[in-house]
Amino acid sequence: MANKTYTKLNFHSHTFCIWKEVPFAEIKDLKINYTSQSGSQYIFTAEGLYRISNHWGRVANCHWRLIPLTEFKNQNITVAFAHWTDFYSNDDTSKLFFIKVNWETTEVNFYHKNTAEANEKVVLRNAKETAKTIRTIKEVLTQEDWAKYLKYEDLDTLRKEIANELVTTSKTFLEVKKKYLS
Repeated sequence: MANKTYTKLNFHSHTFCIWKEVPFAEIKDLKINYTSQSGSQYIFTAEGLYRISNHWGRVANCHWRLIPLTEFKNQNITVAFAHWTDFYSNDDTSKLFFIKVNWETTEVNFYHKNTAEANEKVVLRNAKETAKTIRTIKEVLTQEDWAKYLKYEDLDTLRKEIANELVTTSKTFLEVKKKYLS
């Protein structure tokens, strides 16, 4: 199935996109083409578009994630760019997303299935399942109460094993924890 082509006419309808923050200087000579009801401004180019906004994440019926230049705070006005090819179809029921953990920073994020590497084995989930699994993984990586009744030698090793299993299988947290109860 061919990927849908996105343009200034349809990028804002049921899409997933990862935007990359850019310095304000990058748009200083460009003209705003559109301002949304929520105040976000858009500049359209042949390659993609700039968005000037103070809100990211769930935007109307879209999932738009921002990769910030530095530590991002919602409500700060940010400029970001996305290529037209960075947009993918999105809905709440299809299994469109997979999860990755950056073990150095312990950041957990989701990605659209069409961005997976060819040899990458991923478990696809719908938006709700993805959000729930990410919350669970963040709990495993940052808290200790969940491990209270489990048998393990090293908590960091256990964290990695459980988080990895949550990412690479469709098992529930309870199913994953069961094997550590013995």
